[in-house]
Amino acid sequence: MRHRKKFNHLGRKSAHRKAMLSNMASSLILHKRITTTVAKAKALRSYVEPLITKSKEDTTHQRRVVFSYLQNKQAVTELFREVSQKIADRPGGYTRILKTGARLGDSAEMCIIELVDYNTTYVSEKAAKPAAKRTRRGGSKAKKAETKTKAPEAEVKVEEPKAENQENQNADNTEEKAE
Repeated sequence: MRHRKKFNHLGRKSAHRKAMLSNMASSLILHKRITTTVAKAKALRSYVEPLITKSKEDTTHQRRVVFSYLQNKQAVTELFREVSQKIADRPGGYTRILKTGARLGDSAEMCIIELVDYNTTYVSEKAAKPAAKRTRRGGSKAKKAETKTKAPEAEVKVEEPKAENQENQNADNTEEKAE
């Protein structure tokens, strides 16, 4: 019986699986985003997130532990220098899996796995929207009526004539050159 054995072997022997996950983790750290199947992405997420957590503490021991998993000096350096700085305040959930549909050849479910803090489209949307207080109920109807009845304030733009300014500057410049 295989009760409570949830580990996905991905149809590979253990050495092949470890090498594949190591290579995929290195690629994810170096490129910040890779395309793969959903099953491999889920296995990679459970492989790489503890390594990213270890990178928060930059000690020789942690670097050696991470290197034993990745076997790639450039990836370890990138992880401890740049990635750990961006994720310093995040308590977990460093990766995001975005499903992209089926692959044409064998109809395998494909996805993009990426580091969360490096996707600028999601980061800029969160920064642009202020965090609103959420309530369980619909809120006050008076507040909704106020927002609908408020007229937008008209913006007044004052433009100076550009031609006159340029002529004045040109005249000043010619006088300075003549002196």
